[in-house]
Amino acid sequence: MTQPTRATPRQATSAVAYAPAPEPDEDDPLLGFAPFLHPAPRRNSITPALQRRFVATLAATGIVSQAARSIGKSMEALYKLRHRPGAEGFAAAWDAALERGVQRLEDCALERALKGTSTPIVSGGEILGWWDKPDNALLRFLMQYRMPARYGVQQIRPGHPVYEGIKAEVLAEDAAARAYDEDAVIDSLCAKLELMAERQRIAKAEGWLGDDGSPGADY
Repeated sequence: MTQPTRATPRQATSAVAYAPAPEPDEDDPLLGFAPFLHPAPRRNSITPALQRRFVATLAATGIVSQAARSIGKSMEALYKLRHRPGAEGFAAAWDAALERGVQRLEDCALERALKGTSTPIVSGGEILGWWDKPDNALLRFLMQYRMPARYGVQQIRPGHPVYEGIKAEVLAEDAAARAYDEDAVIDSLCAKLELMAERQRIAKAEGWLGDDGSPGADY
């Protein structure tokens, strides 16, 4: 059981807080892209150094807006630069950094799903302690996302073992239901015929009907 390390639980740092990864080193291949070179750079231009700073922060956080703030530029300016002719290297590095950042977020989510988040144990309105509560829903989501062929519902199509298994069960249940309906109809008909025959036997015994089915002498 994990105990809070601060004086009071409310002062403890949230277990769900996101801690960014270290920024890539200067010799990281991610930062070796060809930046966009302004033909007539101005004081507020997004220079090659700023482009690399943006990519480095994006790789560490996976958050475009945070990377934009790190260089003091607007999202609009960055997206305009990304789509300018000659900015293909910057755009490719942007995508690669975002993928690296998202991978980091996935790793954090997986760690949280497995190890759990710090959750209070409360009794009578008092916190008795803390325990690390795993997140099974998050774990299922990550398994479906990372291994869709095995766990992704969207991949269950004709030919998939799970699909064929469910199909066989449904067909078997449907066939059993139809067979049950047919048997029920036959049983109902037999019961009605048996009832009619019983009534005829009673009528004959009471003299209401003759042996040939015509009205009896007592009718």
